[in-house]
Amino acid sequence: MMVTMSASPPAQHALQAPPGRAGRARLLAATTAGRLAQVASRVAGRGTGASIRGQVMMRLDPAALAKLLRGKRVAMVSGTNGKTTTTHFLAAAVRAQLGEDASRLVHNADGANLAFGIASALSANPRATTAVLETDERVVAEVVRLGRPEVLVLLNFSRDQLDRHHEIKGLGRSWRNALAAAGEEGPVVVANADEPLIVWAAETARRVVWVDTATTWTQDASLCPNCGSALVREQPDHTGGRGGHWHCSGCELRQPTASYRVQDGTIVGPDGQVWLPELNVPGSFNVSNAACALAAAELLGVPAATALAGMRTVTAPAGRFATMQVGGTTARLLLAKNPAGWAEALPLAQSSTVVLAIDSAAADGRDVSWLWDVEYEQLAGRTVVATGPRAQDLAVRLSYAGVEFRAVPDLAQALAGHPEPVDVVATYTPFQRLRKMGGV
Repeated sequence: MMVTMSASPPAQHALQAPPGRAGRARLLAATTAGRLAQVASRVAGRGTGASIRGQVMMRLDPAALAKLLRGKRVAMVSGTNGKTTTTHFLAAAVRAQLGEDASRLVHNADGANLAFGIASALSANPRATTAVLETDERVVAEVVRLGRPEVLVLLNFSRDQLDRHHEIKGLGRSWRNALAAAGEEGPVVVANADEPLIVWAAETARRVVWVDTATTWTQDASLCPNCGSALVREQPDHTGGRGGHWHCSGCELRQPTASYRVQDGTIVGPDGQVWLPELNVPGSFNVSNAACALAAAELLGVPAATALAGMRTVTAPAGRFATMQVGGTTARLLLAKNPAGWAEALPLAQSSTVVLAIDSAAADGRDVSWLWDVEYEQLAGRTVVATGPRAQDLAVRLSYAGVEFRAVPDLAQALAGHPEPVDVVATYTPFQRLRKMGGV
């Protein structure tokens, strides 16, 4: 029997005492100041202002995030890659179920996923009863503690911006500790069974729904996060199934049996029902993201058919896969932040000319040594343009890959004058600049 979304939050949220009159007044003042700061940021042409809105709010009321989360059904999504698209999928699924009551949903759709951005999104719709939140890996533990989420989706861990995130096991440990501390009031976790560090981090949750995502990227999972021994992977199944399962050679940690499975581009549910996602965003990795979103949606009471219908409305989440016009050129935007992301994005770049945009600002990660872990060799024989502030670093890597290229550091010049459509694969900062240039 299918269930519908509850009209009111679960009992665990009611246990949180509401703020007093003084607390509500302080939050109102902080919210008003944050809104004015956002307007000023937009007028000055400095972006959407979502982050500055949250910064001002939390400077004036440090408890703003906790107050805004209180009383809501909260579903969180986190992981190194795919969290923006997966959150859009889940929000679309919930929205499809709510129908005319969709205003009851709040979602940080712009991808501002640190505490400031989450607070900003929540303040924009304080009357919402359900929040679907993309959450940066660093603040998962804080939001679990403050928001008591009903569902937490954990996608993957990959090397990403080590100058900002440090070693990924440290992040995994923070998730593990937060779930242990939450105990029976903690979330139901939807977790990627293919990822050893995710499995280890989720072990302490009160309940886990495992998803076999048919992950192909394994380079960030060679040692057991529990004991440090080598991980062993079985030989892939060549009969139309998934790749080989994993287990630790030195302890009990192993790939758990999944309730949801990705197989041959379909999603197989717990009851054996096979769903063809028919998504409007490309890539097999997005089928995996949809499988995790589907599991989370069903936990929230959204029937699978309704959830998938909602997901099919997602076309360019926060600019990903969007097509735009820049300098007379038609360009499709692909975001790739780390080697795992590039491994998924490069096969999608099918245009005869491919533009690669690289930067090393704080949001990209200062260290670009990861360029040597990306198989740019697959671009040999095509026209490649290297652009962005670190175009020369990319040029060296392409030279060793045997790929002919032109280095054009200026983004506008790199995109100008292409008679045929081009695919643009970019790290975060040039991706955002390109979105602005193209009006996306």
